[in-house]
Amino acid sequence: MNTPQKPIKKTFLAGKWMPSDQETLNAWMKKTMDKEAASTRPLSPTLENFKNFIESNPKAYMFFTQMFNQVPANETKSPSGLPQVRDYNHMLRLFNVMMTHAPEYNDTGLVGCPFNAVLDWSMATTGGWAAFLTDEINAHLKAILNEWAVYLSSPESTAVLSDDPKNGWFGADAKKAMPKFAEEFQCDPSKPHYGFTSWDDFFTRPFRDGVRPVAEPDNTAVIVNACESAPYRIAHNVQLRDKFWLKAQPYALQFMMDNDPLAEQFVGGTIYQAFLSALSYHRWHSPVSGTVVKTRLIEGTYYSETLSEGSDPAGPNDSQGYIAEVATRALIFIEADDPAIGLMCFMAVGMAEVSTCDVHVYEGQHLTKGQQTGMFHFGGSTHCLFFRPGVNLEFDLHGQTPGLDSSNIPINARIATVKSGKA
Repeated sequence: MNTPQKPIKKTFLAGKWMPSDQETLNAWMKKTMDKEAASTRPLSPTLENFKNFIESNPKAYMFFTQMFNQVPANETKSPSGLPQVRDYNHMLRLFNVMMTHAPEYNDTGLVGCPFNAVLDWSMATTGGWAAFLTDEINAHLKAILNEWAVYLSSPESTAVLSDDPKNGWFGADAKKAMPKFAEEFQCDPSKPHYGFTSWDDFFTRPFRDGVRPVAEPDNTAVIVNACESAPYRIAHNVQLRDKFWLKAQPYALQFMMDNDPLAEQFVGGTIYQAFLSALSYHRWHSPVSGTVVKTRLIEGTYYSETLSEGSDPAGPNDSQGYIAEVATRALIFIEADDPAIGLMCFMAVGMAEVSTCDVHVYEGQHLTKGQQTGMFHFGGSTHCLFFRPGVNLEFDLHGQTPGLDSSNIPINARIATVKSGKA
């Protein structure tokens, strides 16, 4: 007699990039493994190069062997007995399948990070931790993600922009999750794929004019949300250097800003961090009116997460403070028109598949509050705002407490007001 199985509760992680229930991950993995098992296509040149590197470099071979061997024995199979990723060769073959597929819509939450799903358990092992901090390995991962980005920018990637009721981005389930899509975003529902020419064209879609008005555009004391994002953390009295890899993931300005000389001006100041939703808007807007002092792109990691958090079912979601020091990211330093704010900084942080931080502004350019400054491609992510010590901020998080359970605050909405006098 079979004992009835209790249903697994479906809960979701920050931004719905990955589901927190293993049942959903197993179903997606089985579908991908079935495609891999049926595929006769050889590894792409980029993946073949990565395979040759792993097998010719002793450290890489050790790390990519350890990361799969170190997955706990009771987690190598799903509840139904489905075998999970077994070794780096299996990993590469699964990657090969995903290189010619765009993310389908799925109301379970598995939306934008298929590579992250393959590496899900191995990322939290010591072998995975060491591997994904290695510069040479990250260079190969960047090449792989850049190759995938070519596909995601191609007309072929529009196959998922369909009206399939379950998996299409304009199907019944997606319309329930994004009921005002056609009203809010620039698109043409009468055209194939709503007029979008690729997955990336769809993903970086702009809002229609007037959908996200700028809060008090003429009031320089009001700071607006730089991304359509949910509050993750507010930290005060941030330090130049700190032990960012520990459980609390304290911020370390020197490493976040990659040893930039301007970092010292923010010691003792405030950092606001927020994360983006998978279903949301992925462009950045200026939180203040002011002049661009400097922009920087910083090469970094893609799949590193702090070991102090333990196993994170969604990869780096629980490691957002930590990855602000090590992940691929972009900095935009702005001298605000309001002297009570002065020099501040916006930092875009790439998470997992988000390998492109696309900066659209230049040094010396004057920005109007709410003006577009750049965008994320191919995924969602997290970002930070930096303020110097003495800037007296009153935050408005729209009734929320920062954390992984918070919800999006609209871009261009007020998130803080600077008060006269010292903090």
